[in-house]
Amino acid sequence: MIPTTIKRTFLLAILLLAAAMPAYAHVGVGTTSSFSAGFMHPLSGLDHLTAMIAVGLLAALKGGKAIVAWPLAFVGVMLAGGALGTLQVPVPFVEPGILASVVVLGLLVALAVDLPVSAGVAIIGLFAMFHGHAHGTEVPENAGGLDYMAGFAVATALLHAVGIVAGLGFGIRSPGLARAAGGACAAIGAGLVFGVL
Repeated sequence: MIPTTIKRTFLLAILLLAAAMPAYAHVGVGTTSSFSAGFMHPLSGLDHLTAMIAVGLLAALKGGKAIVAWPLAFVGVMLAGGALGTLQVPVPFVEPGILASVVVLGLLVALAVDLPVSAGVAIIGLFAMFHGHAHGTEVPENAGGLDYMAGFAVATALLHAVGIVAGLGFGIRSPGLARAAGGACAAIGAGLVFGVL
């Protein structure tokens, strides 16, 4: 169980990061490539944002080893996919895979599917490859590839942590809230698939 003080401090840090970072995304202000651009990339798309928080929620619902294994699997495979994207190695079905990740991960949370940790690693890893490839292909030409990838890895890990903290908090107070959040993720994914969002 995470003490309330740590939860509050962590959420405050996330809010401060979110409030401070957008200024760096404007051309001519600070660094517009490299680490800051990589950090902002996962925060700039509803598909990436939702899927990464859903991974954290799913890990929190599973508990145990999944709390560490699933986010680490996502970040690790995402970096591998990012390297492939940076090198322009084609990966089929990237965009459909990203959209499917939002729907599937949301449904797994909403239905509280109790996956074995290894199956979760495989599913999450598959989706991470798509997200990573998308990040890698969008590396600006003037960006330092490693700095950019480090930025999106850190942002992704923070989004997973937000999902974990929220999932643990919801799970303690009301497991139904965590499942409702998963349903919202799936609904967002469906909205993206059908072009409503």
